[in-house]
Amino acid sequence: MNTTITRRKFLETTSVFGAGIGLSSLPTCLLAAETTKGAPHAERLGWRLACNAYSFNKLTFYETIDKVAALGLKWIVGFNWQKLDPKTPEAIFSERMSAAERQETKKRLRDAGIKLVACYCRDLAHEDVCRRVFDFAREMGMEMLDGEPPVEAFDMLDKLCNEYQINLAVHNHTKPSKYWSPETLLGIFQGRSQRIGACCDTGHWTRSGLPSVETLAKFQGRVLTFDLKDVNEQGACMPFGTGKGDIRGILKELQRQRFRGVVGIEYGLRSPEAEGEIAQCVAFFEKVAQELCDSCPAKSK
Repeated sequence: MNTTITRRKFLETTSVFGAGIGLSSLPTCLLAAETTKGAPHAERLGWRLACNAYSFNKLTFYETIDKVAALGLKWIVGFNWQKLDPKTPEAIFSERMSAAERQETKKRLRDAGIKLVACYCRDLAHEDVCRRVFDFAREMGMEMLDGEPPVEAFDMLDKLCNEYQINLAVHNHTKPSKYWSPETLLGIFQGRSQRIGACCDTGHWTRSGLPSVETLAKFQGRVLTFDLKDVNEQGACMPFGTGKGDIRGILKELQRQRFRGVVGIEYGLRSPEAEGEIAQCVAFFEKVAQELCDSCPAKSK
């Protein structure tokens, strides 16, 4: 029996979304085979699909590198309180890593074909601490830091962003956190350099009652990256295209804005099947990216 399934056949199969059947009904082996190819159509649109390490927050950073590579992705976003190595439980992935730990981490990333593009960082309040974080980011080859600094720190951080040539993406949590409102963030961006912009957590927009596409449109010109989520009525993460977060609409809006940059999948692990569900997110993202490429091939090459 011939069990070979071409990419075109897979994408035809995934079109059953419109008929109310999700990627979750497809065999796990098929999803695994498909996601090892990553998201090449997304790359044609100028989007680098990453996986946020927080999606695997129960694992170490070294284990997470392997998980991201298995998804066929080339980019990862860290967070600076994740355990580093299952063999040394006291080690933490952060600016406090030793020189040897940094070299080993860079080697593991390089061997896996993964680039560390950003890191969510706590404690972005005082210049001496922030300089250590920026030094770490530069050494590790990052282009961006994510976080939720205090309002009074932004002038200092804007200075460091320009000095180090590293961007700062400000994250929004759910209402009533301090940056849940788009207007609050836009007010912070005003008068500051383009190196400070938004890390758009679309799941938190939905949980806060904000319409995803309309909210994203407000940030045009200031979108640096995403914590891209789809969530259900209870706010739990769902495979892309099966929740109420309008992932398809978000990607269409990104194309309209001519966004070029990193889109990070962030998925709250909620079941033993979560890794397969993240694979479904990759497959759905790539499926929509192909549709967008096909709709304007001249512009997406």
